[in-house]
Amino acid sequence: MENQLPKCQNPACGKASTMQCPKCIQLGLQPSYFCSQTCFKECWGWHKITHDNKPSADGLPSHFSGFKFTGPLRPGVISPRRTVPADIPRPDYAETGEPISEKTAKSNGFIEVKTPEQIEGMRATCKIAREVLDIAGSHVKPGITTDELDRIIHEETIKRGAYPSPLNYKGYPKSCCTSVNEVICHGIPDSRPLENGDIVNLDISTYYKGFHADVNDTFLVGEVDKESQRLVKATYESLEKAIAIVKPGALYRDVGNVINKYITQQGFSVARSYCGHGIGELFHTTPTIPHYGKNKAIGTMKAGHVFTIEPMINMGSWHDTLWPDDWTDVTSDGKRSAQFEHTLLVTETGCEVLTAKKKN
Repeated sequence: MENQLPKCQNPACGKASTMQCPKCIQLGLQPSYFCSQTCFKECWGWHKITHDNKPSADGLPSHFSGFKFTGPLRPGVISPRRTVPADIPRPDYAETGEPISEKTAKSNGFIEVKTPEQIEGMRATCKIAREVLDIAGSHVKPGITTDELDRIIHEETIKRGAYPSPLNYKGYPKSCCTSVNEVICHGIPDSRPLENGDIVNLDISTYYKGFHADVNDTFLVGEVDKESQRLVKATYESLEKAIAIVKPGALYRDVGNVINKYITQQGFSVARSYCGHGIGELFHTTPTIPHYGKNKAIGTMKAGHVFTIEPMINMGSWHDTLWPDDWTDVTSDGKRSAQFEHTLLVTETGCEVLTAKKKN
């Protein structure tokens, strides 16, 4: 009889279950089952998003009712969280959503110098992240939904024995971020099809054998207007210019100075709410690397440091606004934004771009 009961929706559990989410019942949604209050609480961060999918009178998810959008983009429906095979190693937040180790490490301000063994671990996970991003990018075209791109990214990640780092990080419900048009970062994949003329950023992070990688590219969807093309090109070039100064002895604060100077010359602005970061056995750690000028970033680069540079460049104002989903960050004026990111290793003479594309 037990085998006929619905399975617990906690991906780490799967036991036969009879307890239903009361909110789903109240909203008239498809029943959601959990085996215990413990599993229910562990899943709440991502499960509550399914409640928001119920349309309000204006056709939008209920928590967007009355929200004043800054641009033309609107949210679609978010599909259920995807599962990861039990044999794939996962970070400490995979079940609870709380990155406990990360919070502990950030408190001491120490910038880790990676050992040769750690560096090899970083090379392996960065190789996977690059492969997954390139595969996903090849599918970008008008008509495909960002949810379908998330499915491809999720499946290609677990196919390589890796865990998609964003999944349940602080409750994030998907395996990647897909930021379209005026979205600066952290767009949640959903049912909206990409349209001819869009730009979309695919942000891929993988956790493999104990190490995280982080990389993203912005893609043109079909025929894109020249100013958007210029924005994407300038964003990529600003990252290249920042990478060029990475070497032992360089100051972390100078990354933002280089990016800001170039972007200002192009007539664009640098988003300020999000920064580059240290990465390794933790998804986000020290150092913190702003992309804007005259910042107060602390630290000097040393051989063995590993971190990301990921400038977010806006066509108009640098100011941002957060959607009611508490993730999607958009430009305050509704104008477009682009981003590129690499994970970098400081070497004795300069740097190695761990997430670089293959030469072929």
